[in-house]
Amino acid sequence: MITWVLYDIEKDRARSKIARACKQAGLYRVQLSVFLGEINANQLDELRLKIEELMDPDKDKVYIFLMSKTGLRQSILLGQAFDRKLVTDQVTALFL
Repeated sequence: MITWVLYDIEKDRARSKIARACKQAGLYRVQLSVFLGEINANQLDELRLKIEELMDPDKDKVYIFLMSKTGLRQSILLGQAFDRKLVTDQVTALFL
């Protein structure tokens, strides 16, 4: 399933660990605090548990959105939608 993870994490250390967990789950960074990719249900469960462990629920915000490939292809991207230094061919391929 296509998965978006967006976050606003107060502490640098937790933010770095969450970014690392997203990468380890197979997601690709498309903005500084935004990851996108295709992962299975088990990977998603593991990622959610890891993020819950690392974040401060009283201060931090994390959004995980699931989307079909059709929905992703119908998305509208305006301007500099992705940080071109971060986006890989794998991310671009999700939109084709």
